[in-house]
Amino acid sequence: MLNRLKSELLNIGLKFITVDEKIVRLFLETSPKNVEEIVILPAVKLVMKKVVNKLENKQRHGKVYNGLLNGVKVSVIRTFVGCPNMAIIMECLKRSGVKIAIRIDFCGGIKNENKPIDIGDVTVPVSAFSGDGTNLSYLFTNKTVIERMEFIDNPLRRSFLNDYLPSKIMVSKPDERILEEIVKIDKSTFKHNLREVKLWTIDGLFCENTEFLNSLKKEGIEAVDMETSSLYFLGNLYNIQTISILAISDLPGTKYDLLKSNEIHPEIENGINRALKILLQSLPSISKAK
Repeated sequence: MLNRLKSELLNIGLKFITVDEKIVRLFLETSPKNVEEIVILPAVKLVMKKVVNKLENKQRHGKVYNGLLNGVKVSVIRTFVGCPNMAIIMECLKRSGVKIAIRIDFCGGIKNENKPIDIGDVTVPVSAFSGDGTNLSYLFTNKTVIERMEFIDNPLRRSFLNDYLPSKIMVSKPDERILEEIVKIDKSTFKHNLREVKLWTIDGLFCENTEFLNSLKKEGIEAVDMETSSLYFLGNLYNIQTISILAISDLPGTKYDLLKSNEIHPEIENGINRALKILLQSLPSISKAK
């Protein structure tokens, strides 16, 4: 009896909001009206805390923090780790009228003798290879978007796995105007502190073996994360301008492999601090690209 009464009261309340608003309230615990047009998306707790601490005139609405970053109105929402979580947040942003979504967080680097990359380097992925399963789910239900996307031969295919891996893999890109503004700020203020890279997004955090890394190296991929391909792909699908600014946290297969070593490089936190500085300096010009 009590459960029936609760459901009836809930259904009465739902009559006064749209399905889109219900979804936003379900996942962000606030109204779509409380989400700004520019949203910053950290994944890990450390980065979330650093960004929120920079907010001026800070207000909290459910899981959304609002305020000013370098004079620009933004919302800060923690995505947590992985493409499924990123996709849920992007669905909420779509229903909130968001124009720009910027991921700032960590990624892993891939050591390459010809193009050395190091812990603490700040990167912006100019191509995100979809090694995740989330984007594939969206392709099943949005087949028309396939014509707008770029596909390449899957670098992970090997002779004995050809029947089990897709022959093609999707490549998504950030918004060109935002990328241009960030690179411009980097050149003028930070003297080329930012590194443009190809990035592979993966679902299996613990699956970065030597064979996997060597396959990515051959494709010229220098970084690995668990969110950017869904950010870029869904941004393209929903007309939200997107970009990732990522600091290298570890180098799989080396002394500083986060999953196999207890040794933390001193530049890890410095890298995310540099990434945050680039974001702050870029926001005024980025806000004009909406």
